[in-house]
Amino acid sequence: MHNWRFLTFCLVLMHATETVAEVTKPNIVLIMCDDMGFSDIGCYGSEIQTPNIDRLAAEGMRFTQFYNNAKCTTTRASLMTGLYPRQSGGLLKKNMVTIPQVLEKAGYYSVLSGKWHLGSSAPNRPSDRGFDNYYGLLDGCCNFHNPARPDPEFKGKRVRWFGEDDQRITEFPDDFYTTDAFSDYATKAIDKAVSQKKPFFLHVCYTAPHYPLHAKPEDIARYRNQYMMGWEKLRQSRYERQLKIGLVDPRWKLPGRDPEVKAWDSFPNQDYQDHLMATYAAMIESMDRGIGKIINAVDDHKLAEETVIIFLSDNGGCAELPGGVDPHRTPGVEEFYTTCGPGWAYAQNTPFRRFKQWVHEGGISTPLIVRWPKTVAANSWCQEVGHIIDILPTCADLAGVDIPQEFRGEKILPTEGLSLRNLFEGGPRPGHENLYWEWSGNRAIRQGDMKLCWDKKVKAWELYDLVKDRTETNDLASEHPEQVKELSNLWFSWAKKNGLKTKR
Repeated sequence: MHNWRFLTFCLVLMHATETVAEVTKPNIVLIMCDDMGFSDIGCYGSEIQTPNIDRLAAEGMRFTQFYNNAKCTTTRASLMTGLYPRQSGGLLKKNMVTIPQVLEKAGYYSVLSGKWHLGSSAPNRPSDRGFDNYYGLLDGCCNFHNPARPDPEFKGKRVRWFGEDDQRITEFPDDFYTTDAFSDYATKAIDKAVSQKKPFFLHVCYTAPHYPLHAKPEDIARYRNQYMMGWEKLRQSRYERQLKIGLVDPRWKLPGRDPEVKAWDSFPNQDYQDHLMATYAAMIESMDRGIGKIINAVDDHKLAEETVIIFLSDNGGCAELPGGVDPHRTPGVEEFYTTCGPGWAYAQNTPFRRFKQWVHEGGISTPLIVRWPKTVAANSWCQEVGHIIDILPTCADLAGVDIPQEFRGEKILPTEGLSLRNLFEGGPRPGHENLYWEWSGNRAIRQGDMKLCWDKKVKAWELYDLVKDRTETNDLASEHPEQVKELSNLWFSWAKKNGLKTKR
């Protein structure tokens, strides 16, 4: 009799232990968009309709100081590995481990839907790096209506690699649109994970709103003529909304136009410029609808309380103008390849300076939103500093697994990121002693509240106090030469360690 009772007690205890283990392994939905500016969603000051992303913010936490790496590829490498990018010899190396590889031993089903951009051949495809399934683009950007259509001549006439589970797809239906396809695949992945009774890591990487500017006519029509006020007034209106919601400090001055930005009144064809920005806005609204489908899939399966949803962008708004500005190229349609250019990027990155590829705040600052009911306080803000290298250790912490020191016979580089979990739970965490950036000759280091940065066009170190002046309008370098020397020496030491070939 006693043995029977003891056996029953053990079975109950085992069941309770399994239940606790399940609770400690939440599902993780990590959504990253492409080339979206800091102010491009409603809950960060935008006029663009983003009700689903805004819902995540209302039901979760918004970060005010979260950083990426200013560029698609390097951000994705850091997100996947928890490391600063090692740019020589490929961004993914044998001595690096990825999020899905870390989560494997916790039994996660890992899926990528969307853009990868870290390799289209072995050993650096998603299937080689721990994803059980993937669907989407292994390159950087493609035609949204027909990914098999070659790039225009001014972009090299490449045909981008698009496929599913290592099988290339070269034919698409007439009504195809990448943003919708990525959203639909993501919702099916949630259904599959539920049927398998596994925790899941779902990485949704939208190509929106990266150029080419492609959107549906009905979505574009809703935004036409809304941008005839121009980028200066758009930036001012977004800044005022940001002040009203408490996102920016009133002490921060709104910088004037970046050197690449011409006055709105100097453009003879303002209607065409309005059409470009209307298409960009339509791309974001379409993405938001897709995110709504993903949220609904989580909620319909009654998984909200055990699912962490994270949203962010890979870099700031993009000022690039491949092919120049040609009003004969109609925005939105499959046949043409258009971009926003520096004027609209200046507004997209409100209230900051510079753009994608630069490491001033406009290039590296991203919205970060986290929803995790009963753990993350609704409609809360986090003022602490975070960085894209923190994502992998956060995922490992959430799953309750250690990051391996060895993997597949290779000694793994230790992560350089720090878990964000305590911040999600409303607590403190020790921050980074220093944070570093580099892309294409642009450089920066942040230590505490001070940031030293180098603009490749200016070719001089600039020093800013980010508490008083996060919009980087008051250069303190001449007042603090010793601090400039100390921080620049730290930056060059970091660059050498990471294999960057730079000159002082």
